[in-house]
Amino acid sequence: MLSGKHLIAGEWVASANTFKSSPATGEAHEFGVGTPALVDQAVKAAEAAFPAYAATTREQRAAFLDKIADEIEALGAEITAVGSSETGLPTARLEGERGRTTGQLRLFASHIRKGDYLDRRFDAALPDRKPLPRPDIRLIQRPVGPVAVFGASNFPLAFSVAGGDTASALAAGCPVVVKGHSAHPGTGEIVAQAIDAAVKACGMPAGVFSLVQGGKRDVGEALVQHPLIRAVGFTGSLVGGRALFDLCARRPDPIPFFGELGSVNPMFLLPQAVAARGAALAQGWAGSLTMGAGQFCTNPGIAVVIDGPEADAFVATAKEAVGAVGPQVMLTDGMAEAYRSGRDRIAAGKGVREVLTTSCDLRNATPYLFEVSADDWLANHLLAEEVFGPLGLIVRAKDAAQMLEIAHSLAGQLTVTLHVDAGDYPQAQTLLPVLERKAGRVLANGFPTGVEVCDAMVHGGPYPASTNFGATSVGTMSIRRWLRPVSFQNIPEALLPEDLRG
Repeated sequence: MLSGKHLIAGEWVASANTFKSSPATGEAHEFGVGTPALVDQAVKAAEAAFPAYAATTREQRAAFLDKIADEIEALGAEITAVGSSETGLPTARLEGERGRTTGQLRLFASHIRKGDYLDRRFDAALPDRKPLPRPDIRLIQRPVGPVAVFGASNFPLAFSVAGGDTASALAAGCPVVVKGHSAHPGTGEIVAQAIDAAVKACGMPAGVFSLVQGGKRDVGEALVQHPLIRAVGFTGSLVGGRALFDLCARRPDPIPFFGELGSVNPMFLLPQAVAARGAALAQGWAGSLTMGAGQFCTNPGIAVVIDGPEADAFVATAKEAVGAVGPQVMLTDGMAEAYRSGRDRIAAGKGVREVLTTSCDLRNATPYLFEVSADDWLANHLLAEEVFGPLGLIVRAKDAAQMLEIAHSLAGQLTVTLHVDAGDYPQAQTLLPVLERKAGRVLANGFPTGVEVCDAMVHGGPYPASTNFGATSVGTMSIRRWLRPVSFQNIPEALLPEDLRG
């Protein structure tokens, strides 16, 4: 049952003003509009909860994360029904994303039980050292304080209310205030119900979690500028993320803003690979490009290939494979409109040729393919900007040297991909040192859609892929965003954090 209310420190709170959801199918519902006053209430509750929550044991927090996962699973059918109505995503996609969400929670529970993330270091006292003695120094990672999380539009579960940012922050010992995304407020409310049930069942401080629904720009601004917020996690557009990042930097006390802002995820198709299996590469690209209506931050929007007969064959097969994909419902009306605008921007570029054009209307998206010479692509930076949807651009390079020039020209990316055979290794060895500076994840002979949640994953990259190239928003290393190292010098053992004793 949807209440349309906000969850503020264990209490469901109504708003005087409401907005209506815009579902892909089914009935619209009314939800409260967030306000700066609600943000202030939630953040103050988070700060009040911080000392007690930060003092919980790793086992207590791990049990809490496991309980959230259990509660989400108990509401699984309702989450899928509401999520499908709001977003138009198919049942299988939502069930898979729910499994990823609960899997992330349990992964972080396991991760903090092991304790390795604490990076504990101990330099024993050397009282007799000459010319000066050394004190007893112990280092440990400690939680930073209340964290703000912005729900993502394209992942109503895995990157939203109980997604990776929330899971990693709670694991670190940080209370969380989530600004829900207006694209799927009902889904967000049900997940918040699951978290609220887990808070109560585990006896956690009420302010450890709050959800503020909807709201306009002033709500997001109030959240990142609140003096008690110590870090921010964001997944969304470059324009919106950059604006919030700038606000964080302009605070009297600047705080870290961990924004994942998007990427074109270019693929470099090297000659031997294209000659040997160009048709299979084209079909694989079509599947990755159009998966989920192209609404993935790792959608491979650009394919770079050396011009020639093999490139012609690749383009022809890609056209056939992409053309077989029918219309798909986009997550919001705004996304569909932005997709059409991006299509028009690419089509208007100098030297851009249509390979496959279709028609898209209202909330439905159909795929597009374009091609352009590397000379024209290098001369127009707008062709290297993300189009969020199933649109692919094939860049024809003259030779290996121009392919390397393209690699050097790239802005920061979440992923880059090399398609190589053994005969391509010399060229790949030239490209790799360049590409590893451009992206957080470099792939060979695969497609970047599908981000494995594991210890070794990096989902981030140099700007504008993210605002902090030293961080990741997926994988266990993401917990580091909500921790800071503290050294304790000559502190009596009885006063040390429990994890530093002994």
